[in-house]
Parts: sequence; C-alpha cells; structure tokens
Amino acid sequence: MEDLKIPLKKYFGFNHFKGDQEQIIQSVLKGNDTFVIMPTGGGKSLTYQLPALIQEGTAIIISPLIALMKNQVDALRGFVTNDSVAHYLNSSLSRGDAKRVKEDLVSGVTKILFVAPESLNKQDNVDFFKSLKISFVAVDEAHCISEWGHDFRPEYRRIREMIKQIDDTIPIMALTATATPKVQIDIQKNLGMTGADIYKASFNRPNLYYEVLPKIQPEKQIIKYIKENLGKSGIIYCLSRKKVEEVAETLQVNGISALPYHAGMEASRRARYQDMFLMEDVDIIVATIAFGMGIDKPDVRFVMHYDIPKSLEGYYQETGRAGRDGGEGRCIAYYDYKDIEKLEKFMAGKPVAEQEVGKQLLYEVVSYAETAMSRRKFLLHYFGEDWDETKAGKEQLDDNITNPKERVEGQKELQHLLQVVSDLKGQFKTKQIVEVLIGTESPTIKANRLVKNKHFASGKDKSEKFWMAAIRQAYVNNFIGKKIEEYGTLYVTDKGNDYIEKPYSFLFIVDHDYSELMKGGGSVVSKGVAAGDQELFARLKDLRKKMGKQKKLPPFVIFQDPSLQDMATQYPMTMEELHNIIGVGQGKARKFGRPFIELIEAYVKEKEIDRPEDVVIKQIANKSAAKIAIIQGIDKKIPLRDLAKTRSLTDDEFIIELENIVASGTKVNIDYYLDDVLDEDYQEEIIEYFLEAESDSVEDALAELGEDDYTLEEIRLMRIKFMSNYAL
Repeated sequence: MEDLKIPLKKYFGFNHFKGDQEQIIQSVLKGNDTFVIMPTGGGKSLTYQLPALIQEGTAIIISPLIALMKNQVDALRGFVTNDSVAHYLNSSLSRGDAKRVKEDLVSGVTKILFVAPESLNKQDNVDFFKSLKISFVAVDEAHCISEWGHDFRPEYRRIREMIKQIDDTIPIMALTATATPKVQIDIQKNLGMTGADIYKASFNRPNLYYEVLPKIQPEKQIIKYIKENLGKSGIIYCLSRKKVEEVAETLQVNGISALPYHAGMEASRRARYQDMFLMEDVDIIVATIAFGMGIDKPDVRFVMHYDIPKSLEGYYQETGRAGRDGGEGRCIAYYDYKDIEKLEKFMAGKPVAEQEVGKQLLYEVVSYAETAMSRRKFLLHYFGEDWDETKAGKEQLDDNITNPKERVEGQKELQHLLQVVSDLKGQFKTKQIVEVLIGTESPTIKANRLVKNKHFASGKDKSEKFWMAAIRQAYVNNFIGKKIEEYGTLYVTDKGNDYIEKPYSFLFIVDHDYSELMKGGGSVVSKGVAAGDQELFARLKDLRKKMGKQKKLPPFVIFQDPSLQDMATQYPMTMEELHNIIGVGQGKARKFGRPFIELIEAYVKEKEIDRPEDVVIKQIANKSAAKIAIIQGIDKKIPLRDLAKTRSLTDDEFIIELENIVASGTKVNIDYYLDDVLDEDYQEEIIEYFLEAESDSVEDALAELGEDDYTLEEIRLMRIKFMSNYAL
C-alpha cells in the first residue's frame, strides 16, 4: 500500500501518479466499492490495471467496446512479458481461442479479463466465473447503465444481477468519463454501490477551445481550416455512415490526407485505418462515434462535429479526444437547427419515455449551441461543476468569451421569470414556461387551462428567443433547477427564492441567432476576402441579361443570383471550378458557362486580383442512391406517387428531391405523368409564363395563372419540366 510507485514504475514506466490515481487504487486494494468519474485522458484505465496486476486473482473488466478489446489487451501485454496476463472473452473468439483463454484463467496466470456485457449475461460464463478467484469487477463506460446517459445499453442494467450470481462479496469499480449528477446516482443505484468511495476529477480541460459555427457550406469551412493547419491530426465526426464517406472523399479530392471510419466497414479495414491514423500515415479521420473510444493518440489537435451530436455527454466525450497531451485542442461544432429536427424525426417510432429522454438531451445540445454565455461554463455546469469565467486565464477560452455578445440589464425580467416558475409549482418544462410568458395557446397550455393563468402573455413584450435564453442563464446561475427524472420540469432554487424577495442587477447575454444566418445562405469565407465583388457581380448580371436576349430565355434560366454572387466571391476560371459554384451543375456549366469564366478570367487579369483559392473546393459527384433510384424510376415511367411511396417520401418531399436533381444539372422527363394530369393547353400556358417571367417563383406563377385553374404542385412540376428543357 505504501509503495505503489514501485509497480507503477515497473509496469508503466511512470514515476508519479496523476490526480487521484493513487487514492483510487488504494480504495480498490482495500476491497471497497469505488466510483471513478474522470474525463478522457485523465488516466482511468491505469486505476484498474495496476491493482489487477498486483492483486491475487483475476479482475473482470466489463466494456462495451468489443472492437477495441484487442487493442487494450495488446497494450497491456506490452507492459508485461507474459502474454497470458491479459485476455478478452467475447463473441469474436473462435471456440478454440475461447477454450485457451479459459485454460489460462483456471491456471491463474491471467490477471485482467475484458468481457462484453453480453458475454457476462450468458449463464455458462457466469457458472465458469464462479470457479475463479475474482479480485474485483470494473464496469468501464459505466454511463451505459443509465437511460439518462448518452449511450444507454439495456444489457448493462443486468450487470449487478450477474455479479451477485458469481459472488455477492466481489468489490465493484465503476468508471466513466461523462456523467451528469443524475447519471451518477443512476449508476450507483443500479450497481448497488451507493456506499462507494467516489473520486470525481474536474471536467475542465483548460487547453481545449470550444466554438460553434453556423453550418453554411461546412465542407468549405473544414477544408479551409485544415489547409491553414496542415500536418495537424484531427477527427471529424458525422452522424451517418453515408456522410462519413462523402466528407472523407471530398477531403481526399481536395488533396487532404483523410480516411473514413464507421461500423459498416470491414473490421480489418477499420483496424488498418485506425493504425494509419495512430502512426501518422494519415492526418484526418472522418468517423461516426464508433471511432475514438480507447484510442490513445495524445496529439489530436482538433475535433470537429460536422453534425451536431445527440447529447452533451457524447459531445464532451468526443471533444475530449483533442489535446490529451495538454497541447492545443480545438473543438468546432457546425450547427443548423434543421439537424436537430431530423434527429427528432428519427425518434418518432420509439417508446414515449425514450422519446422524452431523447428530446431532453437534444434540448441541452440546442442550449449549448445557441447560448452566448461561456460555453465552458455551460458544459461544466451540465456536469455539476461550477466554474468562474472571470478568474480564467487566457488559455481557458471559448468563442463566446473571445467574442462576447451584447449584455442587457435583466433584473426585472429575471424576477418575473422566477415568480412565474414558482407559481406554476415545478410542473412544467422550459417550452411551456415560455409559452405562458409570450401567450401561446398550444395544446399543452390549453389542456392545463393556463390561458386563464394570471401570468399568461405577461412577457409578450419580449421574444420567445429572449425567454429561452433567460431560462438557460437562470439555470446555469442556479436560480432555477431541473427535475431530470420528470424530463426537465423547472423549479425555483433557494437562491432563486431569495432573488424574488431581494432582486439585484443581473445582466442577460443576448443569444446567437443562427437561423438568420442560415436563411441568408451566405458562404463563410476566409477573413479579408470580400463576400462578393460588386463590380464583377454587376458585369456578370449584364452578361446574363445579354445571353438571355440572345437565347430568348429569362435570365434566371441561365444562372440565378446566388450563383452569380458565388462567382463574384470565388472567381472560377475553369469549367471544373465553375462546377463548384452554388446551383451550377455540369449540364448548366456546359450549356452557359464558357462566356462567364472568360469574363471572370479577363476581369481578374484586369484588376490584378489574388483569387481566394483556399475556398474554391473540388466536389465529389452526388452518388445518392435515392436520387439514382428516382431517376431510374422516371426513365421506366413509374408513376411519381409510387416512386415517392417506395422512398417513404411525402409528395412535397418527393418534389423537393426532383427540384434538387434538376438544380444539380440532371434532366428529368416527367411528361408521362404531366400529360395525364394537365391538358396540353394548360402546360403550354405555364411554359409561356416562365419564358416571360422575371423570376422562377412558383408563388408568383400561381398568383398570375390563377389558383382556380392550377395547384401549387402542378406549377412546381411544370417548373421542373421547364428547367429541364431550357436550363440544361
């Protein structure tokens, strides 16, 4: 007990322990139940490896990461000359390999055994473990136990039951890198270790810089960042396998050393790519969350989230893979509320309780993304830790501290908000509190008869966004609490009740409004590059008008304004570069593009312009299986509604797909459908309208042609026919 530094040096080569490692190991050696909450990179694994190596018997380490168990075992065997010192037992082993592992366990030479929870739940394994001397059981990634954790696994809920069957006196160790106070309690209750020694390290990672950017042309932003940081290791997380492949390929065609990684790939390929990243044969890994757990690469310099994650726990754990050596670590998330709406749709088929949990976790993610207060303070508060940004050094920054937003006096509003929450007696969530304040007669508000409540519409002089931000900041500053087990209902804390009685000055920070940026659709370009050369834009418009007259086409058929604005920003001078301009597919580029790139080339030469080449990116061809299937179905003249149904699309979603296909430069011939639903005269009238129109607006077309004669759907489908025939 006194000389733990001797085995530390012998097995791991370290002279000193980190943080609470020594105290944790002593707790395990005393046979106490031990709960370790330690951020990624804090040295959790050593706290179960060292006591396992020096104690009598075998330690069972329960881990959900079957794909990484081999890496963990190989790493341990590197410390000890005997290869039998560590094994794993899971479904990936052949019968012969499993038999050899069990023989080593019976002989007593194996000190550490990694098992998946599924393997522990098999009765024959439980019966086998009863015959062994078990030193302790460690539950790694213990947050998987809790339904409120970001990675809930039902099989984790049975771990305690299995341990009791083996031997009810075995000490239990639980380890996690991400656990909110609610999840911590859940873990202890479920594992029957409420009296455990608890060691909780700070969640603050001073070397990490957090920022959130609007998700406008994210590939362009990512490529620009990587090219400004060449040679640095980075991980880019996407939510879908398809997006992982697309982003990796886009990086590759732009000369960036990148590889994809996701669970749908062959295990051998995943292992090879992982090794290439570790050995610095490749700089960037684009991955789903399947990548990163258990990967000990200390010099990852940035972690990007192409898609906003499903929970703050997941986000924190993934960003924790940056800067594990204490050096630079940039954590960049791209945010578009549409991504949140997609995630909510995915939950639709799940049980109601699961949906409520998922929505609550998503709400916290939205709050983090949109808040203008310190992101670090927000994150740490989420994990139950207070942090005073006013005492932080310059190294402890995030984008909201670096670029502070406007602050407004909010004493009166905070007092009123707390009074409303208090009077509603902790029965309602954020959304309902805001609906009461601004006077929204939603179904929930009506059902609870809150329309007649004295506070209904009492805060209508402020926006919904203001009150959402106010609740967020009141929560982080501990005026308001949340009943997590009731899916986030709000109540007033003792501090909040004191404030109601004796209010004082409180400054609210005005939240980010990314929705306005997203509506603009503007490109994010490097500093110092004008977002559109106005003189060039005017010349391009003149050229478009001239070509329109020559070809007897409306100017919008040739190129729309957003395309010209992008040309005036990026100065494309080749057909390949023109393909990368917004709204310019290969067909349109071939048909109309040559005069435009000649004009731009002459203009660049005349004005001696240095083009922003770092934001002109090569794009991969859109290989969407859905789009290909739709095009093939149209070629076979399959009814459009049948095509939509087979793709599980509504009529509106299907038409949007068709519009996108045509906008990307592919012709579609839907005459076989239109001829059945619209007389030839009606079709000609619509075509004639678009030939003379100033814009391609379907709303303007419907107003001009008459809602009594046409539907919006018919106009949209005819516009698709028109653009296919005249623009491509």
